[in-house]
Amino acid sequence: MLRHFPQVNVAYAHNKRDYFIAVFTFLCVAVCLMSDANASLEKQNALGVCGWVFLTGWLLGENREIRMQVVIAVIFATIGEHFASPFMGGYTYRFENVPAYVPPGHGMVYLTAVALGRSGLFLRYARQIAAFVVLVCGVWSIWGISGYAEQGDSVGALLFCVFLGYLFKGRSPMVYLAAFFITTWLELIGTAVGTWTWAAIDPVLGLPQGNPPSGVAAWYCLVDAVAMGGAAPVLKNSKNALDWLKSGKLRKSAYQASGNK
Repeated sequence: MLRHFPQVNVAYAHNKRDYFIAVFTFLCVAVCLMSDANASLEKQNALGVCGWVFLTGWLLGENREIRMQVVIAVIFATIGEHFASPFMGGYTYRFENVPAYVPPGHGMVYLTAVALGRSGLFLRYARQIAAFVVLVCGVWSIWGISGYAEQGDSVGALLFCVFLGYLFKGRSPMVYLAAFFITTWLELIGTAVGTWTWAAIDPVLGLPQGNPPSGVAAWYCLVDAVAMGGAAPVLKNSKNALDWLKSGKLRKSAYQASGNK
């Protein structure tokens, strides 16, 4: 079950940059969401510009594969946001839109999950962190369906089961573990200050869901899985396309050169 977890009793190195990315994103999430609680559309757009600047700056220090993963995560998550929120009404932002800071925010959240997932702290204590996450999220999910919660959360319990599948069957459990922390952080803050609100009844399943659902990290894990799985094929196909274009130009140049003789 833990075959994709890092090996035990290994002195994994700490990279300060990974922790800087995580701390920076956690702080930015709090500042951004609390600032947006009573912000105008103009301020939302300004927060979006700041988000793109920060994301671009951090990506300068990453390799091509991570950059492509972030690009895919942003595209996939943004499409999902427009479908799940304005179209389906699964949750609703203050202005019933998708705020300008959300796309770069997804990029920062994904990059943070990657950074924490590869950090020495997470690699050294992977099993202990996994046990903590499963315990906390499990209790949260049970509370949501116990009948004591103010708002029922059957959807959260289902998502928790999906999250367990990602964690113990997926090939990148450390990224999924890290995603739980950053996504739970942003969901709790965002819903607490009223930046967005989850519908009491899920529009697709027709089941009660919390605000936020307890297993909401599963949705972000889906974004992470698509990003990690799609980056390598996209890079490979892009390289093949460039090689084909270059070879075509070389053949054309050679033909022109031979015709001029």
